[in-house]
Amino acid sequence: MSSEISEIAIFTTLAALAATALMLVPGVAVAWVLARREFPGKSVVETVVSLPLVMPPVATGLLLLWLFSRRGPIGGLLGRVGIEIVFTPAAVVIAMAVMGLPLLVRTARAGFEQVTRRYEQIAETLGAGPWRVFSTVTLPLAARNILGGAMLGFSRALGEFGATIVVAGSIPGRTRTLAVGIYSFTETGQDRQAAILLVISVSIAFFAVLASNRLAKET
Repeated sequence: MSSEISEIAIFTTLAALAATALMLVPGVAVAWVLARREFPGKSVVETVVSLPLVMPPVATGLLLLWLFSRRGPIGGLLGRVGIEIVFTPAAVVIAMAVMGLPLLVRTARAGFEQVTRRYEQIAETLGAGPWRVFSTVTLPLAARNILGGAMLGFSRALGEFGATIVVAGSIPGRTRTLAVGIYSFTETGQDRQAAILLVISVSIAFFAVLASNRLAKET
């Protein structure tokens, strides 16, 4: 295995892990709110969260490019303090997190909906506050679904292509991921390198999805 392929595989895995960590807290929070609260505009929030699943990934990438470019609302603010996002490893992580978030939210939400409300009510009658009830009762009971959702989010992040290539490009040694590398090698006729990346990508995704499915069956 060449050093370039190893570099791409390691970078993609680390970026997908970082994306999973980035989406975990907001994803769990959104999942809990959607599972336990009724509020005006809930259907809008559900729709927005699910949009990356149905929108063309390239369209999502264009939206991220607009948000984080130097002239964009977020990129402009970050640029004032010297932070660049577009065409950097950070852009890869953000694109992966956005594309993986809906899977995490859907799976975690199902876990929260399966938690018997009676256990939480018992904890409340014993004097536990909302945060303590959540951290000691709700979260542990939904933990398998949350972990399963994180695995699915990681798998989706690992295979992300469309949004990533738009907002981060295909810079060797900087932003080239497994999916982008497969495309780049195939386009330039380097079929052997593309095949190796394909095997690596499928292998990692297979075990991540397998672990997620086993966790779902045990809930």
